[in-house]
Amino acid sequence: MFHKAKIAGVALTSALLLSTAFANAKTLRVSHNLPTDNPAHVSLQHMADRVEELTDGDLKMRIFANAQLGTQRESVELVQNGLLDMARSNAAEMEAFEPTYSIMNLPFLFQDEDHYYKVLTSDVADEIFKASEGKGFRGLAFMVDGTRSFYANKEIKTPDDLKGMKIRVQPSPSAIRMVELLGGAPTPIAFGELYSALQQGVVDGAENNPQALVDVRHGEVAKVYSKSEHNMIPGVLIISEQVWDSLPEDQQKALQQASREMMDFHRGVYNKQTEEAIQKAKNDLGVKFIEVEKGPFVEKVLPMHDELAKQSPQMGDLIKRIKDMAPAQQ
Repeated sequence: MFHKAKIAGVALTSALLLSTAFANAKTLRVSHNLPTDNPAHVSLQHMADRVEELTDGDLKMRIFANAQLGTQRESVELVQNGLLDMARSNAAEMEAFEPTYSIMNLPFLFQDEDHYYKVLTSDVADEIFKASEGKGFRGLAFMVDGTRSFYANKEIKTPDDLKGMKIRVQPSPSAIRMVELLGGAPTPIAFGELYSALQQGVVDGAENNPQALVDVRHGEVAKVYSKSEHNMIPGVLIISEQVWDSLPEDQQKALQQASREMMDFHRGVYNKQTEEAIQKAKNDLGVKFIEVEKGPFVEKVLPMHDELAKQSPQMGDLIKRIKDMAPAQQ
């Protein structure tokens, strides 16, 4: 009888300890505006699994896709105010909250994808993440988000082809300035409204990576993808400063480790799915991909580099350091 009572007591104690552990576990809500089959969602879920593993279940992440918790901008504002734990945005959107992110939006800043990724994993990235201290959020990781080009129902081979065209851009001063310099009419529209805007002629074209043609079916209403490859604008994973400061050091380190591992995982998933998206856009949606002579585009937008570098010594230094990381031209 005593033995059974002892076993029951041990079981009860274990149950109480387990329930206490679950009660003490913290779940971070993470918002993004992309579909669940997008590489960003897949990669964030991978990170969530690693965080739970690294903290023995004491810290978890719950990923909300498809703008369930608000648009990209709304999510960042919620994070900034401590009403949401984390959000995945991008450098174009983040520019409005911390000007240092505008560096990552400069057209033709990166020589190639290797140069781009070298910067995303460098001390330059860390400096940009820390620039928002005191503003309610901090950066955790950059996420590869492809190369952006123009798409419409006509070929855009030169800047002259953009004259008179209403081009959807993100609500970013850099994106607006770029299209203006190229001769187009920049038109900020929410990403979720772009399909109908293209379909109804509210805008004549847009600029994004090939994923957009397939993931949100833009290839149904824009049949020519002109590979200007003018931008490599990364996604940005941010966390509320209030939340970050409330976490013990071991959980902060777990988040940092998991986010860095996620970056490498995401790069592989993203690049693979981009190739698949291009083939789907061509074969299933009939999108025509054309090569573009980039020289005339570069010439038109290069003043943006000098303009931004003159804004502050820090901006100028970061831009120089990024360009110095480029591999030497043969």
